[in-house]
Amino acid sequence: MANVSVAAEWQLLYNRYYRKPELYPLRWKNIDLSRNKVACAPFGGPIAVIRDDSKIVQLYSESALRKLRIFTSSGVLISDTVWKNPGGRLIGMSWTEDQTLICIVQDGTVYRYNIHAELIEPNVTLGKECFEQNVVECIFWGNGVVCLTEGGLLFCIPDFKVMRPCQLAETGAEDLPNCMAVIEPKYTVSGNVEVLVGVGDGILIVDEDGVQRVDGEAVQGPVQKMVVSWDGKYLAIFTHDGRILVTDINFKGVLLEYNCESALPPEQLAWCGLDSVLLYWDDTPLLMVGPRGDPVHYFYDEPLLLIPECDGVRILSNTSLEFLQRVPDSTVSIFKIGSTSPAALLYDALDHFDRRSAKADENLRLIQSSLPEAVEACIDAAGHEFDVSRQRTLLRAASYGQAFCSTFQRDRIQEMCKTLRVLNAVRDPEIGIPLSINQYKLLTPSVLIARLINAHRHLLALRISEYVGMNQEVVIMHWACSKITASLAIPDATLLEILLDKLKLCRGISYAAVAAHADKNGRRKLAAMLVEHEPRSSKQVPLLLSIGEEDTALMKATESGDSDLVYLVLFHIWQKRPPLEFFGMIQARPLPRDLFISYARCYKHEFLKDFFLSTGQLQEVAFLLWKESWELGKNPMASKGSPLHGPRIKLIDKAQHLFAETKEHTFESKAAEEHAKLLRIQHELEVSTKQAIFVDSSISDTIRTCIVLGNHRAAMKVKTEFKVSEKRWYWLKVFALATIRDWEALEKFSKEKRPPIGYRPFVEACVDADEKGEALKYIPKLADLRERAEAYARIGMAKEAADAASQAKDGELLGRLKLTFAQNAAASSLFDTLRDRLSFQGVS
Repeated sequence: MANVSVAAEWQLLYNRYYRKPELYPLRWKNIDLSRNKVACAPFGGPIAVIRDDSKIVQLYSESALRKLRIFTSSGVLISDTVWKNPGGRLIGMSWTEDQTLICIVQDGTVYRYNIHAELIEPNVTLGKECFEQNVVECIFWGNGVVCLTEGGLLFCIPDFKVMRPCQLAETGAEDLPNCMAVIEPKYTVSGNVEVLVGVGDGILIVDEDGVQRVDGEAVQGPVQKMVVSWDGKYLAIFTHDGRILVTDINFKGVLLEYNCESALPPEQLAWCGLDSVLLYWDDTPLLMVGPRGDPVHYFYDEPLLLIPECDGVRILSNTSLEFLQRVPDSTVSIFKIGSTSPAALLYDALDHFDRRSAKADENLRLIQSSLPEAVEACIDAAGHEFDVSRQRTLLRAASYGQAFCSTFQRDRIQEMCKTLRVLNAVRDPEIGIPLSINQYKLLTPSVLIARLINAHRHLLALRISEYVGMNQEVVIMHWACSKITASLAIPDATLLEILLDKLKLCRGISYAAVAAHADKNGRRKLAAMLVEHEPRSSKQVPLLLSIGEEDTALMKATESGDSDLVYLVLFHIWQKRPPLEFFGMIQARPLPRDLFISYARCYKHEFLKDFFLSTGQLQEVAFLLWKESWELGKNPMASKGSPLHGPRIKLIDKAQHLFAETKEHTFESKAAEEHAKLLRIQHELEVSTKQAIFVDSSISDTIRTCIVLGNHRAAMKVKTEFKVSEKRWYWLKVFALATIRDWEALEKFSKEKRPPIGYRPFVEACVDADEKGEALKYIPKLADLRERAEAYARIGMAKEAADAASQAKDGELLGRLKLTFAQNAAASSLFDTLRDRLSFQGVS
């Protein structure tokens, strides 16, 4: 009997069954669809209602001001607002995929509202031409719209997320179209929206690039109404002579043709899934037509609104919401009158089992081989049911059969139970989202949760997120932000406790994002308290800066040890605070101070000097001045007596005075003093010689250069000024005279007095200059016989070298000298003889 009662509600269209369960008796009052413009969102979304200003209606106990009201699908009021938007009559209204209400008025202005009837700024216009000609019709699809003007122009917004209007190609028709339909961009080859326009005796396909006329047997005479199927593959057409045709989108052939009783075009034409088409006229039954068989009529005594879904049509009336859909195959196999399918026998076996009848075991034996299929059919049928008790019964039947089926997946029933619990929760009249299981799968749980939190159903969204194993952070974050917005009267401390009690439920949640929202709503103190709980410094520090908590931000950045964060705070405070205040903030913090100094050394010397002066670090200022003097010396203009040498010397003088202020830097003070003195002398030398070869050279190089240039007086002055030692002076002069090959002056210099460095440097200077004859003047004067022997060897005098080594009685030296003259056999023999002689005498 249960099977009979279920199937008795179905209607047969050829060989397919359809059912029309009532989803809700609507809770709204005094809403007449015939007096209002209504927009219903797909996937069980909200319903927007506003009085139709194109109709003359009688006002009862309502205000003359028009109100935009938003209801759930069960008729529960969500929000309302007075309509005060300029721009003329409201032409079209529809919901986008993210449940934003789009309202287009006569002058082409697009107004957007969220589900709480709050206007979303900014408004968008379709353009100047649209403004001048007025919009007369709007065709919406998922996330876009096409508008027709009085002049026959078509304007399009392909994507409401981007809101970039564009004009489509002109049709060239003299009259306005009879009807229009839209092929969504995702179903076109070009990827652009295509508009089917019924003009004259045919149909035009219009896009941005051009216009194409349709040729085919389906189009014979004027078209009065068109609608594209949900999947973009088929087109339903109502012709001028009262026929309803269904063709594929390419107009290759007619799949369905039916003569309606009326030649007047229906007010609404809608697809019911992909198997049938609904036509609705006022004061006539709702007509459902399929490919074959007699049509089905549904009788109503009130106006209707058809809301196409992916798997059926929601039928909205003044008092109820119904869902017309094709009965799923699994449901048909169980509840069809006289069905003997395995699923029907399993369902019947449960009934016998409940009545303690032995026939339950008999039914199970009959379907033993098909038991997995029967269990799956019961589970699938339960998923498609809106009645909770029937869901429960079908799942009990599946569970009963599963107990006798070892091969069936054990978690299949659990998955369906989980899905149905979610669906039943959102189908509750207080929530009012009557999703079917197919819609739920297409919508996805994440989108459903997003819609719940947008409707401020946070508790349900949180429970569903937890139940299906999704991240709860999105829900809690949205709740916290909404709570802050709605709790302006609650003190900050109290509100903080409320927020923390919920925020701690989700580990890793971004307290900084909630704090940013609090700051945006003017609650800076609350934002500062919230950000204290943010564990991630990378999110905490920027927010602290944005709310003016620089001291705390610097402390947190320092504690994190992240140099990038510290630099972020430093640069922010640097721009905001006076220098002395900035210096005071970083002085007591080693890491920020050191990072600032490292940066300023490279790019901000003047600012760094101010910092060191403010902290009494005079020696650091002196080092900076000294470095600046060197940088100034690198200037290509600092040569040939350039005036840039003056500022360099002044900088070094300043550094010397600063070094002199501290006892610990006596050496640096003396070095700076001498450096400045040397630069002055070198500058004078460059001016007098007109050669840029002195500045930045050492004292030794300066003396050597002076001698080379013949300026012995200047060389002596440098020697005297810097107290150059006699030994160093002799070394420098000997090699300088050898460099200019002034051998006479060198000999004279050697005879002035006994050289404090001896005669070896004279010999080396002559040998290096390849002047062996000059070297012979000084070799005999070498007191050390070993040095004399080596000197003779360097100029190739083997006999003299051998004699000197023999006199020194150094056998090892004789061995080394032999190696030097290895190519000379006579010299080698001489060295061997002398070494043998020394060996015989017992000298090593």
